[in-house]
Amino acid sequence: MRGRLARLLLAAVVVGGWQVSPAAVPEVRAASPDLTIVTDARYDVQPAQQRVRVTLDMVVANHLADTRTKRYYFDHALLSVLPGASNLELTWSGSGTPRASIASRDTAHTLVRLDFAQRLYSGQSAEYRLVFDLVDKGGAATRDVRVGGSLVSFPVWAYATRATPGSTVRVVFPAGYHVEVQAGDIPPPTTDESGGVVFQTAQLSKPLTFFAYLVADRPSTYAERTERTTIGAVPVDVTIRAWVDDASWSDRVGSLVARALPVLSERIGLPWPRDGGLVVRESVSRSTGGYAGLFDPTLGQVEIAYDAGDDVVLHEAAHAWFNGTLLADRWANEAFASYYGRDAGATLKVAAAAARPADLETARIPLNAWGAVGTVDDATESYAYAASIELARAIAERAGPDALRAVWADAAAHVGAYQPTVAGGSTTAAGGGAAGPETVDGAPDWRGLLDLLVAHSATSYDDLWRTWVARDRDLPLLDARNLARQRYDAVVAAAGDWRLPRAVRDAMRAWRFEEATHLLADASAILDRRTAIATRAAASGLTLPESLHVAFESPDRFVSATLEAGSELDVIDRYDAAIAARPVATDLVADIGLLGASPDADLDQARMLFASGDMTGSAAAIRSATSSWSGAADVGRGRLASAVILAVAVLLALILLAVWLRERRRGRRRGNAMSVVKPYATLAATPDPAEGAEVGATGARGAEPD
Repeated sequence: MRGRLARLLLAAVVVGGWQVSPAAVPEVRAASPDLTIVTDARYDVQPAQQRVRVTLDMVVANHLADTRTKRYYFDHALLSVLPGASNLELTWSGSGTPRASIASRDTAHTLVRLDFAQRLYSGQSAEYRLVFDLVDKGGAATRDVRVGGSLVSFPVWAYATRATPGSTVRVVFPAGYHVEVQAGDIPPPTTDESGGVVFQTAQLSKPLTFFAYLVADRPSTYAERTERTTIGAVPVDVTIRAWVDDASWSDRVGSLVARALPVLSERIGLPWPRDGGLVVRESVSRSTGGYAGLFDPTLGQVEIAYDAGDDVVLHEAAHAWFNGTLLADRWANEAFASYYGRDAGATLKVAAAAARPADLETARIPLNAWGAVGTVDDATESYAYAASIELARAIAERAGPDALRAVWADAAAHVGAYQPTVAGGSTTAAGGGAAGPETVDGAPDWRGLLDLLVAHSATSYDDLWRTWVARDRDLPLLDARNLARQRYDAVVAAAGDWRLPRAVRDAMRAWRFEEATHLLADASAILDRRTAIATRAAASGLTLPESLHVAFESPDRFVSATLEAGSELDVIDRYDAAIAARPVATDLVADIGLLGASPDADLDQARMLFASGDMTGSAAAIRSATSSWSGAADVGRGRLASAVILAVAVLLALILLAVWLRERRRGRRRGNAMSVVKPYATLAATPDPAEGAEVGATGARGAEPD
């Protein structure tokens, strides 16, 4: 991307290990990265010396623990610092002399060896100070570090060991400079007692992700004016800041930008992407490197070199849209800023010329390998710019303007590819609820852009990605993508009006193809069971519920769908078994056993519950029917046996009752006869002289027997 983007190199501490003594507790140099470094980094801008002096106050700690047989220590570390670092000096307040030296250097970083003054044993920590300079050596305009009276620009890193929080960064400019953060994120500046501009971070939780690029110049020499343009129905102010002695630059650039922005908006298909207007500022160069332009989306400002051509102005104007917020990769933003800048130039009658990639084959790189501004040589940079516009042209030719507009609309709204469409293109979810588009985090990179292009144009771009974009390590991903997409399309077709759950689409969007393949296999297995269930249910006269459909689309990665499919098949098996258990004809015994039971009604209930999705209730009703039929004979025999026993018992009771009644009657008759005879027999046998007259009198009255 022509706008300067952040560069980041993860600083790492590297140590080696060796045993130095065969003693009882030998001392061992640590072989693991258990040394941590936390730094307070200070960048002092020194224009008179044409340098930035960097001071790192470091706390170095050994977190290893000694064992019974080994004692661990560190005696040096390797630390990555900014490329071009020079004049290294390592000091501390203790005894001994530490030393810093350059182990290696390249265009991306300088690897510094820190030799400690004393061994740092387990559990110990020490404080060291490393000082080095970032010197403006002059030369190519594309250099990262420029330090002079009118222009200062340089990158800012934080330093720490991996996964070690707590480092800070402080940057100090002399008074009189206007400083801007052109890349990265650093808190707003303050002013010190001398009028200097100071940037200070808090303690950083992730120091190795911190990056900023700062640019400073003297703003007092600028003259400012405003041109108003209209984009759609929105008025947009274009503020032109030019040197007071270059009114022609202000007139030419201001007029061209104001005319170009509405054309660009119409061609891209997006409204003005900012709440405010656009600032166009003349510069000595495009920031640090003599590039012709720089767009900063956070400030809404474009810097354009005093000698930049009209095609560069249009390119930078297009960066109002293509600046890292719409697309993630540098090549993609540069490609379409160039493409739409030239497209607008054709309408505005602005000529543009660029070298073709074939002219620069010796510097050819995959565009995915195109690094941040200033990290590659001029030839590679020139090739990448030319190749990116060639690729953009090829993409636009295949996609067409409408498909490109749809891609940019999705990218702006963070809508990913693989939206949850079903047969007929509907996005309705199971249960009838309308489903909105699924969004993703961040702007699409080269993978997301490819997927969106295919989604909106139904055209293959695989050959373009292999020719222009992919590195060697990216090619297996493209192969895996093709296989996964074939599988995905097949499963979507098999699903019909069922939507795959979002987990599948998220895996496809993130190019986690192994995960996606596993999920698609699970989905396919559920769909196969759906077919089997439908066939079995139809043969059994059962109505399928929506339960499996709902479970299939649920976000639990087919867990509930697998359980639901198993439950439905189990109920169908039970239902078929119950039907098979129904007797063709019943005898008297079975009829007696079925008295009071209603198995057919139970099956009716089971069918109704199955159709409603209540597998538990349906299974219970089936069990009731099956139990009634299978146990009818036994129940009938039991009931008959009970009836016989009851009849015999009743008969015996009747017999016993009859016998008892008969005996009772006989007993009463015998009792009556005895009560008539006994008084006379007694009188005749043993008269009592004392009672004789009364007895005789009684007997003479002729008493009736009881």
